[in-house]
Formats: sequence, C-alpha cells, structure tokens
Amino acid sequence: MNIAFFLLPKSEVITTTLQTTLRQTLERMEYHRYTAVPILSDDGLYVGTVTEGDLLWFLKNSDGITFENAHRHLLSEVPLRVQNKPVHIHADMVDLIDLAKVQNFVPIVDDSDKFIGIVRRSEIIEYCAKQVVFKSPSAAAER
Repeated sequence: MNIAFFLLPKSEVITTTLQTTLRQTLERMEYHRYTAVPILSDDGLYVGTVTEGDLLWFLKNSDGITFENAHRHLLSEVPLRVQNKPVHIHADMVDLIDLAKVQNFVPIVDDSDKFIGIVRRSEIIEYCAKQVVFKSPSAAAER
C-alpha cells in the first residue's frame, strides 16, 4: 500500500521551528489542541518533534524561566526527550506501523529529506483494522 494515500500534506500540518519562542509554541499547541508538533528547519527539513512533556519538563527544570517570560526563550533551548523518526515517502505500511506504536504521527520526508507531511496513528490503526476484518475467515463468511 502506498503511504502517500494516508499523507496529511505539509500545508495542512501545524509545524514550528527552532527559532519559535516557547510561548508561541505553547500557544500554537493549545490553540490546535495538539500534544506534539513537528519541528522544521528553515529549509524545510524535519528536525524533530516537540511534545507538551518536553516543554513542561523544560519549564520545571529551568531556573528563571516561567510562562511570563517564555517569549524570551527559543524552542532551540528545549531538549527533546524522544527522537520521533521520519520515513521516506516510498516506505511501506510495515515501517509506519512500527513507528506508530510509539508516536502519535509519523513524519514523512521526500527523497531530498524535505518534510512533506505526516501520517496520523489513527489512519494507520484504521488501515490495520480494515485488513484484519477483510482477512478474517468469519468476516468473509458473513459476506
């Protein structure tokens, strides 16, 4: 199965950069109700994924950084706890399934390693559920 079929394109994905302030990142995540967003470089490469946990632990463990002064600190200061791995657009569904076990979404890159979008875990689960139902002997007998 071609994973491009499941791709949510970059133009529809909320992203951030390392030059975004902590406050901007927090407000963007709150507004869109996301717990994680991809981080892109200025030239469109996938850098990583920032999570609510990354931001909260950074605020908790950094002396002098509060929500009130978060506009003075850049996302580049925040250590990312987990390195979400991207896959190339030509990868197969098995590659997505392995990553979706531990990631809310899988970042997708093109042949030049440019970020082109994401595949959400919910899309991967839905695909797998259809495969199980389709291949189930009892489901075939019910048709």
